[in-house]
Amino acid sequence: MSAVETVFTNAKLADGTLKNIVVRDGRIAAIEPASSREGAKDVVDIGGALLVPSFVEGHIHLDTSFYGDKWIPHKPCTNGFDVHERVAFQAENMAAAAPMDERARNQLDLCISNGAVQMRSHVMVDGSVGLKSLETILKVREEYADIIDIQLVAFPQSGILKSPGTPELMDEAIAMGADLVGGLDPLSFDRDIKGHLDVVFGIAEKRGVDVDIHLHDASTLGAMTIEEICARTTALGMQGHVAVSHAYGLGDLAPDAAKKIATLIAKSGVSIMTNAPGNHNFPPVALLRAAGVTVFSGSDNIRDSWWPFGDGDMLRRAEIIAYRSGFYTDAELSAAFDVVTSGGAKALRLEGYGIGIGAKADFVTLAAEHVPEAVVAIPKPRQVFKEGRLVAENGSVIR
Repeated sequence: MSAVETVFTNAKLADGTLKNIVVRDGRIAAIEPASSREGAKDVVDIGGALLVPSFVEGHIHLDTSFYGDKWIPHKPCTNGFDVHERVAFQAENMAAAAPMDERARNQLDLCISNGAVQMRSHVMVDGSVGLKSLETILKVREEYADIIDIQLVAFPQSGILKSPGTPELMDEAIAMGADLVGGLDPLSFDRDIKGHLDVVFGIAEKRGVDVDIHLHDASTLGAMTIEEICARTTALGMQGHVAVSHAYGLGDLAPDAAKKIATLIAKSGVSIMTNAPGNHNFPPVALLRAAGVTVFSGSDNIRDSWWPFGDGDMLRRAEIIAYRSGFYTDAELSAAFDVVTSGGAKALRLEGYGIGIGAKADFVTLAAEHVPEAVVAIPKPRQVFKEGRLVAENGSVIR
């Protein structure tokens, strides 16, 4: 059988050059100087638009978003941010929400239309919901398998040790098809860092899967937990296979302490996810990257019980990260872009990512002269391609 070939002409790459991108069977087969390619059978003229690798939505919750459902007014915590109370609010809201599969599809369509065709979603797996949420999201993932790659994390939203039966459920979740094992604030939520991490890393070692742990704890409490996660990662030879999501405490540390722990994190190969939330300190992106830490990002919550914001646009997330980090130069703006593209690809260990020969033809077109302008302008509309096939255009998914 002959290879399916498409030539994308007049594509502007990040270095400013105009190229033809030759795609065969879903992968980039050649990158050539721009020409008309009149003899080619299937030609797509990019028209000089900036062509960039698809965005990586590295942290989202497909099971708990209300996007596309009725508006849910935000309910503040009674005495400052409290994870336990937010979890209780979430349970109340979920009971009155539209079916989970409908809400998950709405959120997927939003993210894909903005250019994300790689995703990591955390899904509740604990004593409060059992495996029901995972079963639903697994089915939705299968529906969307041809247009987005989705990793699922078994996420113990109600804790591991405080929620009876959760360790066994998390292990079963991996057997069912979840890709990673998660965790949640081992010290402040479960009050037992050793017991909590014993379960998380025990399942990871048994099942041969990666780890992604939510960590909201501030200051030295958060730093201590990260140090323990790094130690476990190194001891088990899991460098490059572990992520800490949020890691707010890194943003509370004095510069010398932050540099010290950044060196430890880099040495252990643990990745750090931040969405640069507006009401918390967040990890120092530039400092971490300078130390060699892989930093990636995600929308996190989109219009759910935690906050009413979120538009599923990772390019806007890059702008938020840049804005909150005080990034102004072209190099700094490009670094923010890296966090939502190649940084995410490295953290998620994606195969064949990027604009290069042999890579998957997963890319997005932007009306911008270069990457720094794209980060500040957040241009739309966009065309989104998955393995060389147009899957979204003008804000709508094409099925």
